[in-house]
Amino acid sequence: MSTGSFRLGVDIGGTFTDVVLLGGDGSVRTAKVLSTPDDYARGVVAGAVALLAEHGVGPDEVADVVHASTVASNTILQGQGARTALVTTKGFRDVLELRRLRIPVLYDIQYEQPPPLVPRRRRYEVEERLGPRGELWRELDEESVRAAAHQIEGDDVEAVAIALLNAYADDEHERRVEEIVRAVLGDGVYVTRSSEILPEIREYERTSTTVVNAYVGPAIIRYLGSLVERLRDAGIEGRLDVMQSSGGTLSPETAARRPAHLIESGPAAGVMACAYLGRLTGRGRLISLDMGGTTAKAAIVEDGLPVRTSEYEVGAGINLSSKLVKGGGHPIKLPFIDVSEIGAGGGSIVSVDPLGSVAVGPVSAGSVPGPACYAVGGIEPTLTDALLVLGYLGARELGGGAIALDPAKAHEALERVVATPLRRSVEEAAHGVLQLAVATMTRAVKAVTTYRGRDPRDFTLCAFGGNGPLTGVEVARALGIGKVIVPPAPGVFSALGLLFSDTEHEVVRTVMLRGEEIDGERLDAVFAALEEEASAHLGGAGLTIDRYADVRFSGQAYELTVPVPAGRVDVPGLVRDFVAEHVRTYGHGTAEDPVDVVSIRAIARLERTAGHRYDPLAAIRTLPTQSGTRAAYFGPDAGWLETPTTNRAGLLDGELAGPLLVDEADSTCVVPPGCVVRLDEHGNIEVDTDG
Repeated sequence: MSTGSFRLGVDIGGTFTDVVLLGGDGSVRTAKVLSTPDDYARGVVAGAVALLAEHGVGPDEVADVVHASTVASNTILQGQGARTALVTTKGFRDVLELRRLRIPVLYDIQYEQPPPLVPRRRRYEVEERLGPRGELWRELDEESVRAAAHQIEGDDVEAVAIALLNAYADDEHERRVEEIVRAVLGDGVYVTRSSEILPEIREYERTSTTVVNAYVGPAIIRYLGSLVERLRDAGIEGRLDVMQSSGGTLSPETAARRPAHLIESGPAAGVMACAYLGRLTGRGRLISLDMGGTTAKAAIVEDGLPVRTSEYEVGAGINLSSKLVKGGGHPIKLPFIDVSEIGAGGGSIVSVDPLGSVAVGPVSAGSVPGPACYAVGGIEPTLTDALLVLGYLGARELGGGAIALDPAKAHEALERVVATPLRRSVEEAAHGVLQLAVATMTRAVKAVTTYRGRDPRDFTLCAFGGNGPLTGVEVARALGIGKVIVPPAPGVFSALGLLFSDTEHEVVRTVMLRGEEIDGERLDAVFAALEEEASAHLGGAGLTIDRYADVRFSGQAYELTVPVPAGRVDVPGLVRDFVAEHVRTYGHGTAEDPVDVVSIRAIARLERTAGHRYDPLAAIRTLPTQSGTRAAYFGPDAGWLETPTTNRAGLLDGELAGPLLVDEADSTCVVPPGCVVRLDEHGNIEVDTDG
């Protein structure tokens, strides 16, 4: 690799930590190491140092490190967040329990909502009241704030969330509460307020988001502190940025103040990589299917950009964005890439209940103890074991040598848990496990396509992650999708996406304009103020600002977010764009009905990728072609077939017909019978699923 400016992308998964090194000449080098849940920073730095040493790159040659972290999400999912207190307006102590009248299981009268992250005994009320437009109804009683702060001091809390009623309209009271709380508690307690995290209408969502921010704050500060220290000890002094859920990046300092922005950090990286690939190849409509060791994530890219949302729920065993399914987790109203994430990965444990029903996941074997075939302590069969038994995985190693595979242990686990109880052959059991996993993943894809008014048949499926290429064609066939692409280095593609993301900062303001109140000049003035604030936060050359408005029909409870072009606001055009999005999402809408503009947003982006190249095809051309055969099982109709194997370089000479197994260091692309596969001009594997 040529010397010069190098960039590192690091993505932590439940099983592996992926590291990508991008050279100034566009070359890409990758590494996979096992994740280290006791201290994720240890695995991050170990993988980075090993990759640099392998390719003769000095730590001082790394210009910057971009990192995606699962720490915030895992903290909530595992219930291991900070001991948190809430300070709120008198009379609104129980907002977290009153919630919204929505549950994810429509007719389950025994459904129990997840308990609030802050129990009632640690929720404190203060005397104050503002009206919905910021008008003063009752002065802040500072003595009630001091009394609450002293009670919190005696309750041994680690974090405090401050969320006063209507602070989105005027945050003077909330700022003063923060000052008093900090003065009483000192620097040892993490303090956050709603007007800094989410200055928007709706007290429940704003309070919940602020509480989540406080709940994960101490864990994020500890993790980022450890990461920065370990990187410096390794001699890597380049700038560190952290991926946020919206697909942009934050500095560690900003991430420490706004850790709730990191909840879907890892999945966002994969979608950004997919969006970059779409722009590079001229494919404007892509479905990203990122399947790793623990979960599978689906999202869509339209016109070269990922679809975003501001509605998300995390916790209670799910991470979910849906306008139709709500109430299963803790809501976070922040910018997110619209990702559907499910517990279906290579490490998903296969189980059979007493009635003979087979389930794949959501419990994962992770990296410890791992699938049975890893031979490091796991005894339960997983999807990876099934793929190995089917012959799709080579029987030697996984992750470029990080894991040695034991086919006998995979065979024994599937036979014991699935095949024998169901009186099936082991290969039939393994194929059934694969079909169940595929069915689960198709639901994830439908969640971001069919349930959003999009037809998946109009898209190309981009399959990546360690297990995406193994299952992508089957998922595409189940949904009627005609084409699948698999990018180079698919197992670490999310980490590569980190290096094609820009630094972002969003500013939002609730305006609540109804009907005739919607005035272009007024919107122009508010947008100008937001743009100035967003620009001041980032600054620098290459700054761009995108504008959005949250719009609804009058009388509706929730909004849709639509883009607002630069320049003077065209109100009739804004209404037309909203109606078109409403029709696409819900199937109906009319420009004759009055609308409300609830909030407006400005997102500043500072380009970080100018001048960086990405040229994986050059490296593919230098690879020697590897060919062979191995037996693979393609279902009861085709049975066992002696299947040709090759690597990506073996596709340089032209297209081939399935069945074919394309083996790579970090994954295998399975091309079933009846499909045709080729390599495009950018080194992507392209599969026609209908031949």
